[in-house]
Amino acid sequence: MLLVCLLLIPLAACLSLPLCALLIRLGHRYQTLDGPGVAGQVKAQARRIPNTGGIAIVAAFALPILGPLLVVVLAPGVIDALIDALPALEPARAHIPGLRDRAPLAGVFLGAILVLHVLGVIDDRRPLGPWLKLGAILAAAAGVALTDQSRLLTLLDPYVGGAWLSVAITVLWIGVVTNAFNFMDNMDGLSGGTALCAAACFLAAAILSQQWFIASCLALLIGALLGFLWFNFPPARVFMGDGGSLVIGFVLAVLTVRTTYYDPGLLDGVRAAEASLIEGGAVAGGPTRWHAVFMPLVILAVPLYDFLSVTTIRLSQGRSPFVGDLQHFSHRLVKRGLSKRGAVLVIWGFTLVTGISGVTLASLEPWQAVLVGVQTALILGVIAAFEYASSDAHRKRRDERSPPA
Repeated sequence: MLLVCLLLIPLAACLSLPLCALLIRLGHRYQTLDGPGVAGQVKAQARRIPNTGGIAIVAAFALPILGPLLVVVLAPGVIDALIDALPALEPARAHIPGLRDRAPLAGVFLGAILVLHVLGVIDDRRPLGPWLKLGAILAAAAGVALTDQSRLLTLLDPYVGGAWLSVAITVLWIGVVTNAFNFMDNMDGLSGGTALCAAACFLAAAILSQQWFIASCLALLIGALLGFLWFNFPPARVFMGDGGSLVIGFVLAVLTVRTTYYDPGLLDGVRAAEASLIEGGAVAGGPTRWHAVFMPLVILAVPLYDFLSVTTIRLSQGRSPFVGDLQHFSHRLVKRGLSKRGAVLVIWGFTLVTGISGVTLASLEPWQAVLVGVQTALILGVIAAFEYASSDAHRKRRDERSPPA
């Protein structure tokens, strides 16, 4: 299964790359170019660059899922014949029943992706305003949370009188992560590259726990982003637009919900052989430790830092947190002397640093997991301290306190 999973990366890249090239040509021909945004939004100077790259990302991710899913549900004999003809696919046979059982969830997942994608593409052409998009994100999140036990912290349900708390937490998590990557789409290569780094870390975690359906979805996302980044790395020739940024955040959020980091029904460190055929919602093997539930927070620490910091700044200024400006983490790094490309690479690097640490959580002892948490907090703390110490307001106060020479 590992080889099959990894082969999905070049498959998705080979779909995304030519689609992006085609969309660039069509974008210039039909003027589907980046615009000024909603009223009150502050953007960098608009460039005449197509913002339809999200179409390629979504197609390269969703079509390889939709095709096999339809075949498994409607013509299962075709899959068996294909596996018989290609012995290398034999390990996948055991997972077909699990895939068929989860077809309703996959349908809801792909349907939610389609809704957000279409809404984003429309918004890229004719700005719809932030509240309609937020409502759609929360509705899509609720649809997933109410389907097939796709919730976070379900172990709390017996203690709070039902599933209401886990549903609320799941909807909040999906909403925050989706918006975090939508917010990060403010510089060439930033949102797509950060999502690629995070997806690679989650892929490693899914492979280590043998959750092959989740791993396959992450591999497709990585491939789709690689093909897109070929044209989006600065200087960009195509943008993903909201049609892409809403989807990649939503996909990462949902896949982190469907990944099981801890199963209280299993003893720590005991291999769950009997769960090896359960996909996308149970530990398939390897150690299971309660502190692994914090893995998404560690891997996504940098996107969440950007989301929370820019939201706090806007609210402190009496502005809507959903109307864009030039106060993101990336913009603040540029203001402090980095080039735009340098700021993007620094954020990628920070994401990889916290992400690699997060992958190890599932196999660490509690005291070691505490060290990872402290390390992540220190990284964010150092970033925040650097930002504060180099801010204009701090320098002004420092100059006012300094005696004249």
